[in-house]
Amino acid sequence: MIQILIQGFLLSGLYALIAVGFTLIFSVGRVLNLAYGAYLMLGGYAYFYTVQQLGVPKLPGFVIAVATGALAGLAMYQFLVKRLKGDHVAVEISTLILAVVIQAAIVLLFNESSKILLPIVDGVWRVGSASVTNNILTAMVASWFILGGLMLFVKRTHLGRAIQAVSMDAKGAMISGINTDRINLTTWAISGALGATAGVFFASYTQLNPSMWVSPLIIAVAVVIVGGIGSIVGSLIVAHIIGFMEIITSSLIAAELRGVFTMLLIIGVLVLRPQGLFGRGDL
Repeated sequence: MIQILIQGFLLSGLYALIAVGFTLIFSVGRVLNLAYGAYLMLGGYAYFYTVQQLGVPKLPGFVIAVATGALAGLAMYQFLVKRLKGDHVAVEISTLILAVVIQAAIVLLFNESSKILLPIVDGVWRVGSASVTNNILTAMVASWFILGGLMLFVKRTHLGRAIQAVSMDAKGAMISGINTDRINLTTWAISGALGATAGVFFASYTQLNPSMWVSPLIIAVAVVIVGGIGSIVGSLIVAHIIGFMEIITSSLIAAELRGVFTMLLIIGVLVLRPQGLFGRGDL
């Protein structure tokens, strides 16, 4: 039981980190970025290439991976989303296509074989009979540190309050003098950085391969739908619900059914409470 509780908390922290960048984009831009999983994939491969192929130390390699995600978010908004502004369906279809294109590019550069990503932090942490890797423990701590920093940034800084204003009423924010285009560009960069950060930890927790973007995207969509589209607090709470559900299912029932209850939860929420458990929210 202790093992299940510990693993549940650790996995939930990682899922929260995965979901919050996806939620951030919808809160501000009102679009679902279906290329979000590609940020995680790019972060994982950037870390793999710099650390395990070029021999760069782990910490600088991690920084490069995060910067790769941020640049991907910037480029995606500037050269694609901005030009399709106002057509949400076109944005969602285009970002999904772009994710497939990025996957094909990864296959060309690194081939299709799965790779083991070296953990950022080595070793195992033990509590009685329970044990977890220091890497996934670091992921949870980093998750809460990053998410706490993000909330403080949004609530306490001028730029953060501008992001919050755009998420509440983009037209009103524009009338009040806020450059909404700059705010959208900033949030896409932050989302890319968050996705790449989660991608390094996620890839080291599972495996690194060209199709790894699909699973995190499903997790993000599940968390956002169940929590309430646009609600960061709802996303954080539901990330923990889903994390614990998956650990309990794989530990006590069958590992093959790990994602089934998550999908059933999505269907149930869509049927019974389409606005999500915590309703439509803003930052």
